[in-house]
Amino acid sequence: MAFLVTSLIFAVVGIIASICTRICFNKGPSTNLLHLTLVITATVCCWMMWAIVYIAQMKPLIVPILSEVE
Repeated sequence: MAFLVTSLIFAVVGIIASICTRICFNKGPSTNLLHLTLVITATVCCWMMWAIVYIAQMKPLIVPILSEVE
């Protein structure tokens, strides 16, 4: 459930950033396309980084070894 909610938050932030980019930096069709591409790429990269870290914590590769002394 938390994965879906946070993924939706990333999507909403990406959409808001795209709209703000279109409104604030409207300089021509090719420049708008470049800005939109950069915003979408940044949003997807940030989401992928978060998703990889989140999923990696579900099944860690290194299991802690507990010593019996303590």
